[in-house]
Amino acid sequence: MKRSPLITHISWGRMVVEGVGEGKDFKLYPGGGRAWDWNETGTRHTPGIQPADVSELLDHGSEVVVLSRGMDLVLQTCPETLDLLKQKGIEVFVEETRAAVERYNAFAETTPVGGLFHSTC
Repeated sequence: MKRSPLITHISWGRMVVEGVGEGKDFKLYPGGGRAWDWNETGTRHTPGIQPADVSELLDHGSEVVVLSRGMDLVLQTCPETLDLLKQKGIEVFVEETRAAVERYNAFAETTPVGGLFHSTC
């Protein structure tokens, strides 16, 4: 099993991910991750995280998905995104970013987990 990279630092507008680097927003999954560019899928705070945003996590073998809502809970998640994950039998958690990081890191030790992390609002 490829392990998902740990998030070693989170603060407003800054994250550090082992083996991936430093940045603001990340897509993480078993075996790696990358910066999360919202422009790729047209993501905005509302309606929020798109089904296309999570497809890459699933393509890399994520069996659990953690979605962050931002530090101030501004980022939403489209109902279609949650429906897609449910249809595929993927356990999903939607939480404030710091709580999402804690949950993701706990899963990363033992479970193929993916996550989308927004480090500001």
